[in-house]
Amino acid sequence: MFHHIEGTVSEIGPGYAVLDCGGIGFQLNTSLNTLSYIKAEQRCRLYVHEAVKEDAFDLYGFYTKSERRCFEMLVSVSGIGPKAALSILSANTPEGLTLAVLNNNEKALTVAPGIGKKIAQRVILELKDKIGKESEAEGFSVPISPVAAGESSAVSDAVSALTVLGYSSSDVAPLLKKLDVETMSTEQIIKAVLKQMVK
Repeated sequence: MFHHIEGTVSEIGPGYAVLDCGGIGFQLNTSLNTLSYIKAEQRCRLYVHEAVKEDAFDLYGFYTKSERRCFEMLVSVSGIGPKAALSILSANTPEGLTLAVLNNNEKALTVAPGIGKKIAQRVILELKDKIGKESEAEGFSVPISPVAAGESSAVSDAVSALTVLGYSSSDVAPLLKKLDVETMSTEQIIKAVLKQMVK
């Protein structure tokens, strides 16, 4: 099973990139989001999802683990295949997708080619439950910081989004304490935490 593939980008096409690893070229289907980060003739690492069928063995590559996680969650939704999942991730960042699900924002999903209102509603319905369960599994069933009732939903939603993106309670809790979450929106909290992560 592939976790990631690292090599030189030998070719970029519509919806895919080819990584040359020791003379072997791996073609990985991917999103426009990932393609925006890579350039031909430069080395990069893509995190891999394998799709094995009777008549095909397809590889999907993503620039971040969080985007791969979102892809895997999307293809777990009934009626969503890899093509639709890539379309959604081409129109939304992992953070944007998570916020769209948490905020019941169908429009953010329907901007993706081939994604209609019914599919968007199904994605929100099925993934909202999964996001909630993952948050609870990480110990995030309640907001970490003591905030006023009006603001607690912003912290809770931000923490849920960060959990889905692959960050654990030990990663997030100390960073939240550094923020003035009472005056911040969900999106601002997520961005602030991610900014601290990359320092």
